[in-house]
Amino acid sequence: MRLMRKCGKSGMGEPGANRWFARLVGGAVALLLFAPAAQAQVTWAGDMGGLQLSAGAMASGYTLEYGQRKMLGYSAFVDADTKRCVGLEAEGRWLEYHQRANVHAESYSIGARYHLDFGRWQPYAKALVGFGDFNFPYNYAQGRYFTATAGGGLDYHWRRRVYIRAVDFEYQDWPQFTYGAMNSVGVSVGLRVRFY
Repeated sequence: MRLMRKCGKSGMGEPGANRWFARLVGGAVALLLFAPAAQAQVTWAGDMGGLQLSAGAMASGYTLEYGQRKMLGYSAFVDADTKRCVGLEAEGRWLEYHQRANVHAESYSIGARYHLDFGRWQPYAKALVGFGDFNFPYNYAQGRYFTATAGGGLDYHWRRRVYIRAVDFEYQDWPQFTYGAMNSVGVSVGLRVRFY
């Protein structure tokens, strides 16, 4: 509960938690859309510099449920965070290495991100939706499918604007995959650079 108070939020176990989460996501979207216009507005000193934009890249290792394939790849992401601990994340992931029969997958997702700050450490959780492109064996077919991703991780504030993404876990669901629902699970490490 102290963690929730740290970011000015009430506990998720209280009634109306779903409405709270919907307002949280809606507020993050509105913040990103209207942030340029709001810069000319008067703000309280404690809220100045409330939007932080950063981008990064990661090396990734994943297991695809399709044939229990273990694949390597890379990811790129953009985070838009507020000092109120919420934000948005957009992510692209390309699993291109360690292919068998030319099977590979890419996914592109966007969604909500929630983080906390503990000194130099920043744990976070994320919930993303998007689509994935899948290349079937020997290039016989390709498909595009809806994806839903849940994940989290830990960043370390290394330099003034540079964070080390110490670990990033993801569980991705492809519920409309051709041969029944498919999942992928993976871990990534990388760097994140804050622009402002």
